[in-house]
Amino acid sequence: MTIEKGIAAFTYLGEFLSQFNPTGEKKEELSSINEQFYDSFLKKINQSIIYNGWFSKEFVKIAIEKLSNGLTEESLSQWMKNYTVDYTDPKKVLVVMAGNIPLVGFHDFISVLLSGNTFVGKCSEQDNKLLPAIAEILVSIEPEFKDRISFVSGRNKNFDAVIATGSNNSARYFEHYFGGNPNIIRKNRTSIAVLDGSESQEDLDGLSDDICMYFGLGCRNVSKVYLPKSYDLDKIFNALFKYQGIVNNNKYGNNYDYHKAIYLMNLHSIIENGFMILKEDNELHAPVSVVFYEFYDQLDEVQSFIEENKDKLQCVVSKIPEINGLPFGKAQSPNWTDYADNVDTIDFLTQID
Repeated sequence: MTIEKGIAAFTYLGEFLSQFNPTGEKKEELSSINEQFYDSFLKKINQSIIYNGWFSKEFVKIAIEKLSNGLTEESLSQWMKNYTVDYTDPKKVLVVMAGNIPLVGFHDFISVLLSGNTFVGKCSEQDNKLLPAIAEILVSIEPEFKDRISFVSGRNKNFDAVIATGSNNSARYFEHYFGGNPNIIRKNRTSIAVLDGSESQEDLDGLSDDICMYFGLGCRNVSKVYLPKSYDLDKIFNALFKYQGIVNNNKYGNNYDYHKAIYLMNLHSIIENGFMILKEDNELHAPVSVVFYEFYDQLDEVQSFIEENKDKLQCVVSKIPEINGLPFGKAQSPNWTDYADNVDTIDFLTQID
């Protein structure tokens, strides 16, 4: 196996996956691999939606689209060119994956394999259909990956290093269980947006994607917005309107009804529009179906908050130059170098002893 062969295999995988984008179509030039995998992978998509009530077909296909868009020879080569990779001494890397959004473990999957290591995956019970299916397709494309990919359930001690993603509570367990091994252990993070009132309608439409995509369950989802004094909240509600259908998802709808009832019974001041609740709150992590907001007098107040809480933030979305944030609408479209918890996964994987 060489890095070039690995990149070529993932590039072809990207071509295959692009057929399952929201506007994707079956490609005649992929007839050979489609004959073997197209129908079975479509079935896996449907199974994942049935199995996990948070996985809508729309959001699963969006997740696949974002992956396939990045699986190009150019983007993968650009990503890996700054690392020294040794394919002659693979280490077994146990990857304990979260299941909050579809295929959230794919970045670790490709990182382990392109860094020349062996992937030992422990899928979340909430997302254990899609990645094993993709791994099977990848092995068909490049058989040399066969001995470098496996999936396990339950406890496993046959590994050289570990990458584990979960909540703050599960992180304590991970630190206890995996503390003696080289590791990356990820905890709860969230994302914020900072507005100054000059945002265009296109910016606000992008903000609605940052908030609502995947029902707000990802660490890259914006759960709190910082606003200048006297900001008109109707601007945000109008932008969010295109996502009004998310309340028809039973799990999301139950969260919305529950939090609305709790806030009203406790006489909290809220603004709601039938599918989303806006609540003025100085807390950072908002529950599903709720966005916290906070007004600021001076921008440096927000800058200080960001610096003090950088270990709790995954993304900051803003067009304000002093904030140096992501563009609106790009929180859920990370580049390969946008590492979770801002820890360089490839650097870690290439230095395992």
